[in-house]
Amino acid sequence: MKDILILGGTGKTGRRITRRLRAAGRPVRAASRTAGDVSFDLGDPTTWAPALDGVTAAYLIEPDLQAASADRQERIPGLVAEAVAAGVRRLVLLSAPAAGQDDHPLHAAEQAVRGSGVDWTIVRPDWFAQNFSESHWLQGIRAGALSLPTGDGRTPFIDAEDIAEVAASALTEDRHSGEVYLLTGPRAISFGEAADLIAKATGRTIRHVDVDPEVFVEHQVAAGVPPEVARLLTGILVGIRDGRGGAVSDGVERALGRPPRPFEEYVAETAAVGHWN
Repeated sequence: MKDILILGGTGKTGRRITRRLRAAGRPVRAASRTAGDVSFDLGDPTTWAPALDGVTAAYLIEPDLQAASADRQERIPGLVAEAVAAGVRRLVLLSAPAAGQDDHPLHAAEQAVRGSGVDWTIVRPDWFAQNFSESHWLQGIRAGALSLPTGDGRTPFIDAEDIAEVAASALTEDRHSGEVYLLTGPRAISFGEAADLIAKATGRTIRHVDVDPEVFVEHQVAAGVPPEVARLLTGILVGIRDGRGGAVSDGVERALGRPPRPFEEYVAETAAVGHWN
């Protein structure tokens, strides 16, 4: 068996994919700038060839999407070309719901994967449920107030465990070749409902505070976020408030033959290990 390379091998999806493949006895190479099995930096092409040596399938991510400048948009296409030349015969790309649009930062990456001449699968997950427990919104949950400019807008949060299972299957099974999977949870909920569910599971008071978009931008910049990134993130969140997106997709069902995990299941498991204490 040949190696499977997982970019972002210590990240939200990467470490979960790596764990699944190793449990199945697959030879996996977790790649990361600071940890993992092999050193890899998407911004340093000299690290690409050692990571790709002996690899026949690869999971690709762009870790710096929010600041994706013109040169960054060429990083995945460049890597795709080098991977195919090195003998990689299967690519799975972590993308985004709107990446089919010409102006999306991941559009060029998707086009490169589609035109690679090898087996490919694209996964387009909606907002991760794990953002409440592993990154963006954890601080607000622990503080008891999740302040976001999302109003009563609803979104079908997708569990990162489902994303990882779809990706792991796509990396090892022929039936996913040429598929684009839009991955969502089974129902759309508001951030207020999400906060209420977490509060009930933890026995704490947690509320969602709808903040003015300009105030949210100011707070992000004050916290050290570059202004252009703060405005981009705010625009995406305001899109939820305005009802853009939010549709439930059958991507998990098509890929795995089962429904996606409900948000309530994620909340119960996360609360049980004390992550929000």
